Amino acid sequence: MDLKHPRRAPRVPPQGGDTCRPAKPVLRYPLLGPLAFGLLGGFGVTPALAQHRIVTLSPSLTEAVCALGHCAQLVGVDRYSSGPGPVAKLPKVGGLQDAQIEHIVALRPDMVLLGPRSRAGERLSELGVPVQTFDARTHADLKRMLLALGQSLGETARAQELVQRIEQELDAAARRVPAALRGRTVYVEVGVGPTAASAKSFIGETVARLGLVNIVSGDAGLFPRVNPEMVVRRSPDLIIGPAATLSAMADRPGWAALPALRRQQVCQLDAERIDLLSRPGPRLGEAAHMLADCLLALPTRP
Repeated sequence: MDLKHPRRAPRVPPQGGDTCRPAKPVLRYPLLGPLAFGLLGGFGVTPALAQHRIVTLSPSLTEAVCALGHCAQLVGVDRYSSGPGPVAKLPKVGGLQDAQIEHIVALRPDMVLLGPRSRAGERLSELGVPVQTFDARTHADLKRMLLALGQSLGETARAQELVQRIEQELDAAARRVPAALRGRTVYVEVGVGPTAASAKSFIGETVARLGLVNIVSGDAGLFPRVNPEMVVRRSPDLIIGPAATLSAMADRPGWAALPALRRQQVCQLDAERIDLLSRPGPRLGEAAHMLADCLLALPTRP
């Protein structure tokens, strides 16, 4: 789930979310003959091609392909994939809800990677384009996705190393959080509505790894819209979210009296940092360190 696609409220997984769930059976190009792309989520993944032509339909999957060393085999990406490196210059093929099917087919991909909310998968499969669907809603889902993609790309060992590195980065970020902030309550906003990251979302899990207690439980979903009055009632010690939606939070009824605002315990993140936080991909550990940096920069509580 990439939460954020254009510069509007981050999309909510709904939202990006993304378990490596079994993909629907995939029709194949006639040229591929017996070569099959395996289904995900516990089913076997077939041997990788020596050379891929890959199209990705989410920034997280684009970053995952590059992290596994196959950036050069990307031939098309969604409109929101801007990196790393040469990705920005690749053909853009739309987004989750408006993928350009004819453009994708014209790129002759032998592997199209997309999220579960994309409308493109069924149509591409009907046209014989090999599709793999990934759904990474939690840290565990993300690890499964990276390992499954690594197997498809012939990078099993590299994927295992990547997963291990992410875990190490999460642990290192947690160690950097000031002891005085551990156990403090936090409200994490991800978009207008307002929309929050609950304790069950991958963002909520990252926050929990840093030793914070999310005031929004997972009962209402991964990225629920919340009543601003609920935030006032639960009175979080810390607030994290996009500067675009939090810049006027003191004007929300009752918010000016929140402890987090009175003590300036607020992390207002610019668009680049929100993109980093909202993408369940190989930069998960980097996102945790970004949050630790913000927490370290907060004024010391009296």
